Amino acid sequence: MTEKWVHGEVVNVKHWTESLYSVFVSAPAVKFVAGQYTKLSLSLKNEEVARPYSFVNSPDEELLEFYSVSVPNGPLSTAMQTLKKGDSIKVGPRGNGFLILEEIPNVENIWMLATGTAIGPYLSILKTKNSWDKFKKVVLVHAVRYKKELTYQDTINTLKEEYKDRFIYITYVSREEAEYSLKGRIPKDISNGILEEKAGLKMKPDNTHVMICGNPEMLKDTTVELKKIGLKKHRRNSPGHITTENYW
Repeated sequence: MTEKWVHGEVVNVKHWTESLYSVFVSAPAVKFVAGQYTKLSLSLKNEEVARPYSFVNSPDEELLEFYSVSVPNGPLSTAMQTLKKGDSIKVGPRGNGFLILEEIPNVENIWMLATGTAIGPYLSILKTKNSWDKFKKVVLVHAVRYKKELTYQDTINTLKEEYKDRFIYITYVSREEAEYSLKGRIPKDISNGILEEKAGLKMKPDNTHVMICGNPEMLKDTTVELKKIGLKKHRRNSPGHITTENYW
C-alpha cells in the first residue's frame, strides 16, 4: 500500500512580491511527469489542510518547486508563505493530471496560455529537454495584473538563449502600462488576430495545439474563441487541438 504522504523538508522560500512566492522542497521519493500537480499539506490548528499545487521543476531537478499566491482567507497559501528553511511539509507521493506532453498529438507548434501562477506547469515542461524534440515552435503566453507579477524571468531568458526563435514569449499586463506587454484579454486577442500577429504565427488546425491553464473564465472564453477558428477540444478517443486545466 502506497503512503498517502511523503515527508518534505523546506529548503528555501523565494518571495517574488508581497503575495507571490515559490517554495523549494526536498522530497526525493516523489515521482511525477512534467506538467502534473500533487497535493501539499500542513497541519494548521490541529487540522490537516491540503491543496493541489503544480510542479515548477522538471523531473530531472533535485528539488521540488511550487509556485503560489497568498489568497486572503486561504489558510494553506497564507501559511506556506511563512515557511522557513528546515520546516516540514507533506507532499503527495506522485503526480496527477493530464497537462502533459504525452497527452498531446504530434504537431508543429504548441501554444501554452497561462494566467497568474498557472505558468508553473509550463515551466516544468519547458525545462525538460525532450519537450523541445516534439515541436518546431513554442509560444508561451503569460497574463498577469501587474508587471511585477511577470516572474521567472531568469528561466524565461535561459530558454530564449537556448532555443532562440523557436521560443516565443508573450506577456499581458492588465492593470498598468508595461513596455512590450499586451493589454487586454487573451480571448479577445485571439478573436481579433492580435495574439497571432504578436507571435508571428497562425493558429491553424493542421499544425497547432493549444494548452490552456488558469482561471475558469479565461479557459471558457478562450476555448470559445479557439473553436471559432476551427480548433476543437482534445480527447483521447477524439484527437483535437485544445487541452485545458482549471487552476482554481
